[in-house]
Amino acid sequence: MNAPATLASASAVPARLATLRAAMASHGWQAVMLPSSDPHLSEYLPERWQGRVHFSGFTGSSGTLLVAADRAALFTDSRYWTQAEAELSGTGVDLVKLDGPPVPAYVAWLKALPLSTGTATLAADGAVLGLAQAQQLQEALATVQTSTWQLATRQDVLDGVWPERPGLPTAPVHEHLPPHATTSRQEKLAGVKQALQARGATHHWIATLDDLAWVLNLRGADVDYNPVFLGHLLIRPDGADLFVGDGKVGPALAARLAEDGVRCRPYDEALAAMASLPLDAVLLLDPKRTTWGLREAVPEGVRVIEAINPSTVAKACKTDAEAAHIREAMARDGAAMCAFYAWLDQALGREAISELTIDERMTAERARQPGYVSLSFPTIAGFNANGALPHYRATPESFAMISTPTGLVAEGLLLIDSGAQYLGGTTDITRVWAIGKPTAAQQRDFTLVLKGTMALSRARFPRGTLAPMLDALARAPLWAEGLDFGHGTGHGVGYFLNVHEGPQSISKAVPHPDMAMLPGMVTSIEPGLYRPGQWGIRIENLVLNVPVMPAVPNAEPGTPEHGDYLAFETLSLCPIDTRCIDRSLLRPDEVDWLNGYHQHVRERLLPLVEGDARAWLIRRTEPI
Repeated sequence: MNAPATLASASAVPARLATLRAAMASHGWQAVMLPSSDPHLSEYLPERWQGRVHFSGFTGSSGTLLVAADRAALFTDSRYWTQAEAELSGTGVDLVKLDGPPVPAYVAWLKALPLSTGTATLAADGAVLGLAQAQQLQEALATVQTSTWQLATRQDVLDGVWPERPGLPTAPVHEHLPPHATTSRQEKLAGVKQALQARGATHHWIATLDDLAWVLNLRGADVDYNPVFLGHLLIRPDGADLFVGDGKVGPALAARLAEDGVRCRPYDEALAAMASLPLDAVLLLDPKRTTWGLREAVPEGVRVIEAINPSTVAKACKTDAEAAHIREAMARDGAAMCAFYAWLDQALGREAISELTIDERMTAERARQPGYVSLSFPTIAGFNANGALPHYRATPESFAMISTPTGLVAEGLLLIDSGAQYLGGTTDITRVWAIGKPTAAQQRDFTLVLKGTMALSRARFPRGTLAPMLDALARAPLWAEGLDFGHGTGHGVGYFLNVHEGPQSISKAVPHPDMAMLPGMVTSIEPGLYRPGQWGIRIENLVLNVPVMPAVPNAEPGTPEHGDYLAFETLSLCPIDTRCIDRSLLRPDEVDWLNGYHQHVRERLLPLVEGDARAWLIRRTEPI
């Protein structure tokens, strides 16, 4: 994501930490936790809640900072270790490499602190601390025997210690309109209320921004890359309250919302509204999508049902009309990539091309497509060793050159992971391209990853299969060679919403009932293989869960052999670089799948491209 405006060099971090430690001493806090979170548990944070970046210098999108009187530590997973080591150098902040659940690592660090008192306080802003994580943290702190730890969550720990802290975003809210909004706001609200009645709930609080935007058919620009806005929604039996910043909803839109039973209230009244719920209310809260601060505000007499937001599953299951718009967005995205890659092929060795150039040119091609709104995440363009960093992003201060006007800087592999927001869908695709002639080792690695992509793409599975159960299908070709990758295989994708959007996740995560695969879900398939210091490979498509015929031929519907089965329809439309394939490693059925995919890509994109882009498309989709 974009670096915050308040970000300074590593040399500024010690002074900032000193300011924070002085405040800690005045409050009697032995430690402070700064998570990568906001009151809506967003992935990409408005600048106001980027305290972890401000006080550590680490700009990765995932990590937690713990600060004590004499030490500080940044906890993050393997995707960010290399980046964190570089950005934390000289800050006085240690890196703790997470290779498992984070809460035990936090507690182990706290236990090692040299405390002079038997009682210690860990302060964290409950307004941004996830409910489920806070519950886990409290339970873990209770097991510490070296001292008694208590969790203080009722104060914003950044108050008074961050001069010129950014305010709330002010971008206006707008409607997501037909034809792309295929279901009305009234229908969505009615569906949520029906789900509440089925659970015995009278009230429902929605804090996550993608759920909020989906239910109300509204969009915004408060968060980089995700077309959402800051707000809370309280659904009552007789209507709903939208808590949103003053001036963000214009009079005409407010009137239309009122017609649908939604009244606008100031954003800063949300907590008070939660505290004012009637005592006979039965409130449905999603513990994974609600903060500890909101839960603490619920009056004691109110019965709380902890369950997944009904909207989370509903919006994950795209309608047939939405799927049609998504297919169109994928075609437009594919046409943009054809134009970009046609230019790249011709420009290599003739123009100055860097990783930054890749981002600029590809974004420009997407921006020419109908319905384009923005990128869906920061473009990852990694050449050779940089491609081995799964979340690498080139910056003006640090980037690799690929080509000069007099030739290639080096031969190797170029990994490009990119995506866009269109009015009719969200895209995310990764391709790896040969710059010069790939080596045999590179071709072998590429082919093993491709085999994983194909194996999962071709899967059939019963409806309701837990998404993590599918993870091994993509890893099996790599596992057979003693290889693996450290990130998940697939994430859910929204409909002109968040590019990372559950509940389904194809990963090594512990299966959860909310992760069941259902018709209409859009998910990524993106196995990878990374050789540190050499190259990285990831081949990613988005797929749609679609019903398929019985697994057993001629089985009667309703019989055990029939069941309800799903398969993946591959949505992404862009050739795969066949120059990188070791043909000897592919079975005949895998060759057939690849050739069939390329034929489909050619047929869908030919009407949308011309000239050099058309010639490139034809050349790159020739059968092998």
